[in-house]
Amino acid sequence: MRPLIFFCLLLFPAFASADNKNKVLPPRDDSWQLIWSDEFDRDGPPNPKFWQFENGFTRNKELQWYQPQNAFCRDGSLIFEARREAVKNPNYQKGHASWKRSRQHAQYTSASIITRENLSWKYGRFEIRARFPAMAGMWPAIWTTGHGKWPHGGEIDIMEYYKSTILANTAHAGKGGRVKWNTSKHPIQKFNPKTWNHQFHLWVVEWDKDVITIHLDGQLLNRVELAKTFNLDGPRINSFRAPHCFRLNLAIGANGGDPSKTRFPQRYEVDYVRIYKKRPTKQLQTTLKELPKKSMLDET
Repeated sequence: MRPLIFFCLLLFPAFASADNKNKVLPPRDDSWQLIWSDEFDRDGPPNPKFWQFENGFTRNKELQWYQPQNAFCRDGSLIFEARREAVKNPNYQKGHASWKRSRQHAQYTSASIITRENLSWKYGRFEIRARFPAMAGMWPAIWTTGHGKWPHGGEIDIMEYYKSTILANTAHAGKGGRVKWNTSKHPIQKFNPKTWNHQFHLWVVEWDKDVITIHLDGQLLNRVELAKTFNLDGPRINSFRAPHCFRLNLAIGANGGDPSKTRFPQRYEVDYVRIYKKRPTKQLQTTLKELPKKSMLDET
């Protein structure tokens, strides 16, 4: 009996790990149909049919220089690697008013990717399994943006981390050209900081025409009612009732804080991105079947 017991004990952690990986909270019932995913199961760069890179200095006066070589797939995960290394800024102009041009060098490198223009979604359920170290200066993010000028196109921050805080936000255009934020902040201590750096965590967004909810490991982080998210500057458009592209990146500095005492390289890993749509209800399916095959619109 001892060999059998020992064999079972050896197997149990593997089963427990698999169960933990496949556990989804809040629960996903059979009405959700998978319509797109990236499992990052092919070693090498992110799939170029799905993703495009940002390059150089981009926003928020962040410290990193974005470059494609800092993002790669390995062992079933997409890895963003932040490095402390000097990169010459080819756009440097001494004394230039823009921070993107006034810096002669970047002292850090990292990566940022966005789904291609033909890959954008309106409504659905987004599931993202990821992990990152809660370190000073790090600013990893999972987010979406609508088409058009920011913030009029809207932004959903499924996850941001900086300065020992997890954030879940939306942003749209406020009055007078300002940004209207719907922000929810949660201290990292709320999520067991002793194990945080080593475990993968699951972010889930459910988004329909009425509400956006954002969850982390089953805990509700934010709930945004779309009746309150119309742009207040310019045309009265609701940017959360239009398609959004998907974004993943690891920024350094700015809101992320001071990275000077953090050891590099640092990695942010994404196990998968999965996007689901609601299947039509049986009642709707029946109604669709009963409709004429050719409508009046087809004849015009």
